[in-house]
Formats: sequence, C-alpha cells, structure tokens
Amino acid sequence: MLKSLMVAKAKEELDQEVLDKEEEKQRYLMEKVPPLQTQGMSFAELQELCQELHAKIDVVDEERYDIEAKVLLNKREVKDLNIKVLDLRGKFKRPTLRRVRVSADAILRSLLGSKHKVSMDLRANLKSVKKEDTEKKRPVEDSDWRKNVEAMSGMEGRKKMFDAAKGPTQ
Repeated sequence: MLKSLMVAKAKEELDQEVLDKEEEKQRYLMEKVPPLQTQGMSFAELQELCQELHAKIDVVDEERYDIEAKVLLNKREVKDLNIKVLDLRGKFKRPTLRRVRVSADAILRSLLGSKHKVSMDLRANLKSVKKEDTEKKRPVEDSDWRKNVEAMSGMEGRKKMFDAAKGPTQ
C-alpha cells in the first residue's frame, strides 16, 4: 500500500518535472527567437531576412566551435595533468612505516573520541609482590655469589677452572 503510494507520487513528480522543462524550453525559445512575420513581405525583404538569419546562424556556429575547442583543450590539459600526477607518484620513494607504540589510553581515546575520558589502569591486573620477600632472598643470593667469587679467586680457583676445562676432553 505504502509502496504503491510512493511510486504513484514519484510518477506524478516526474510528469510535472517533464512539463516544467517543456514550458521553460518554450519560454527560452520565445525570448531568443521571436516569431517571424512573413505576411505581406516582398521577395527582397524575405531575402534580406534570410541573410540576417544566416548571419546569426554563422555567429552561433562560431561561438559553438570556439566553446568546443576550449572544452577539448581543457580535457587534454586535465589528461596531461593526470599523467604527470601518476608519473610523480612513481618517482618518489615512500618511506617505510615504523611501528608506533600506543598506550591503551590513547587507543580508547581515539576510538571513543575526545568527549569521553577513559583511563585504563593496566597495573590493576598485575599480581602484588611484597617487598619483605625480596629483601630476605637477596642476602642469600649475595652470599652465594660472594662465596663463588672467593672460591674461584687466587691460584686454587684458577687451578679448578683449568682442571674443569681439561677434564671432559680426556
């Protein structure tokens, strides 16, 4: 029902548009070409009228030719410029794209727009570590490291290293 009404309305508008164009064409022709009064004219007057009309036709044809020449010139110029643009695109080396580190806040800001202020705290998901545990482990590691250095220093340590290197080859 609705579709058929819309189609009918569109058809009416198209018919009205065609009539409007025809009326505008008639109006334009009446302005540019006045109706000829050939009644009661002598043969010489008719010949003079024909010569005037031919002169007007020649002027209009010259203008049309000039306009066509300008259009062709512009088309050729546009075509040449398009070719130049394509040539220039090929001449320049495009830079390699580099990775850009973007934070989660920047991504959200670009997606949601500048109106919304969203901050994503990525540290909230991390496991918490107590400082006391790390302090207790460090002295043990330090003492082990120092013992290893003291054991390897001096002539005994060098002898151990030399023997260790020699041992597996035999």
